[in-house]
Amino acid sequence: MSGGHRLERARRLLALPGGWLEAAPGGYVLRTGRDRRARVMLTLDAAEFGALAETPGLKAREGGGWTARPPAALPAPTAGRPGVTEGLRTVMEPGGPTALRANLTVSPVAWLAGRADADGRPWLSRAEIAAAEQLGLEAEAALRGPGLTMRWDAPPRARSGGGARRHEPGDAALAAARRVEAALAACGPARAMVRTICIEATPLQAAEQALGLRRRTGKAMLKQGLAALARHYRLA
Repeated sequence: MSGGHRLERARRLLALPGGWLEAAPGGYVLRTGRDRRARVMLTLDAAEFGALAETPGLKAREGGGWTARPPAALPAPTAGRPGVTEGLRTVMEPGGPTALRANLTVSPVAWLAGRADADGRPWLSRAEIAAAEQLGLEAEAALRGPGLTMRWDAPPRARSGGGARRHEPGDAALAAARRVEAALAACGPARAMVRTICIEATPLQAAEQALGLRRRTGKAMLKQGLAALARHYRLA
């Protein structure tokens, strides 16, 4: 069993009721019973123990050994806006760093970035994660225009002469909208999936349902789209 497979299995076992670790000659042993009479499910070395201490984290167990640290409680959603945690995010503008209000809830891409494939490798590459983040930031920049439509391929018309002054997005917002449209176009058949996940921040399963896809097919489509997006941004 490869190191990645062993670690993933160890994390799954630790998440079970009664899962715990203790030091033993030659390393550490993992059991899923209440005491030492339980069968040893896995033997780990010091490096693997250190990886578990980082993720999911370990805490001392009454009676000796360690158990998985409980996950931190998620912040409560803002009243009236489920799934939204408002805060400030710093982005790079042409004139330097700028703090913008943003939804700080863990994004679907961030969640997928923490997943591993069957071989224990990260499911998303660094280039794919960076491409998704870049698309999200450009979409935020585009939406800062007062009148910008969500139809990326149909930016607002230029201001007509005469009459009351219309509120139109500035040049920066229009330029960002055009970049978003070009990036989505580069995703090909995966365009809708990439838009739904990266811009609208829709969870994977909900995105599949919204787009009429069978379960798990959207994940493969998203992977293809993010790979194309990374090539578009010249990250891969």
